Amino acid sequence: MSLVSGVFALVRRLLPSSLQPWGEAAFREAQDIARPGEALRFALGCLFWASCEAIRHWLSNSTPEGEEPVKLIDRIGPRSVAVACGVGATGLGLIYMSAGGAPAHYLMINAGALVFGLATLGILALADRRGHLPAGLLTLSLGLALLTVSLWGVTAGGVTRWLALGPLVIQPGFMFLPLMAVLFARSRDALSLAGIAVAALALALQPDRGLAAGLAAGMTVLAFSRPDRRTIGAAAAAVLGFVAALTQADPSPAMPFVDQIFYSAFSVHPMAGAAVVLGAALLVLPTLTARRLNGIDQSACVVFGAVWAAIIAAAALGNYPTPLVGYGGSAIIGYMLSLVVFPRRTAEPGRAPVEATSGPERDRPLLSVGQA
Repeated sequence: MSLVSGVFALVRRLLPSSLQPWGEAAFREAQDIARPGEALRFALGCLFWASCEAIRHWLSNSTPEGEEPVKLIDRIGPRSVAVACGVGATGLGLIYMSAGGAPAHYLMINAGALVFGLATLGILALADRRGHLPAGLLTLSLGLALLTVSLWGVTAGGVTRWLALGPLVIQPGFMFLPLMAVLFARSRDALSLAGIAVAALALALQPDRGLAAGLAAGMTVLAFSRPDRRTIGAAAAAVLGFVAALTQADPSPAMPFVDQIFYSAFSVHPMAGAAVVLGAALLVLPTLTARRLNGIDQSACVVFGAVWAAIIAAAALGNYPTPLVGYGGSAIIGYMLSLVVFPRRTAEPGRAPVEATSGPERDRPLLSVGQA
């Protein structure tokens, strides 16, 4: 079965019975397209539309007659909404890369990273739900891993950010940093603080201004919303790391389908550019669910939004990878892992990991988010 046929098989599964004739007609139209790249772009567009129709049909049929429709976030939960945003952004990125003539293995790597990220998120979420996610120890371990990469990792263009795993070259910073930031927002213990400080040092040594900006933004937002000695210390370490990264030269050239794609995508086609912009917006959309959460969960979700918004801004301003909508599996995996802090249901009370802060400070309301 060809890739286009596989996509349309999924389209037919998603569509309700009333729209099945449309799916068959679209498949026949795709078979008449001579160029494989154009046929795949058409198929992915049909898949996106079919997904929207399937969700709309499911919601309309699951609301009893005479009752007020339940909002999507209340029905499927903040984490499911966030996962859908990540999947949608990755799909829009695949559409852009296909339209731009990216090598087929670029698309395969991004799609594979999405599957791996979802599977790993499931494992983390299960561990978190059972109280087996040691936030402090995990954050410190990931920080030390980033420092190891900064000292002995793969160097290219004068910067050291990568790790070679056989034929694959990954960027651990993208995979670990967002998760570290949101875990610290929930636990805020001594080990987590040490992990954040080590990560700030690692990003300064690489140097990586984009991720350093993300860490500084997340920790600064947390320090303003839940001020205490540890959050202020984490913000100070992150800002110092960002300043140190800024003072160093970063001669990395722009790579096709990775850097500066907010501009290059529009030269491919206006719709390709729109797909990239929409995909980037989807990345921070889950933060809006924070208004419906309380306490620890709320602050962690706000930090999530600040980190990814800063990473996106860095990608727009310099030669830094554009997450999810551009080529690069590390960012896709990192995004999925950082969704572990989103609760499964809005109704669930905010719950921190095993080593979370307890007492009056934990219950202190946020200063700037979600308060009337």
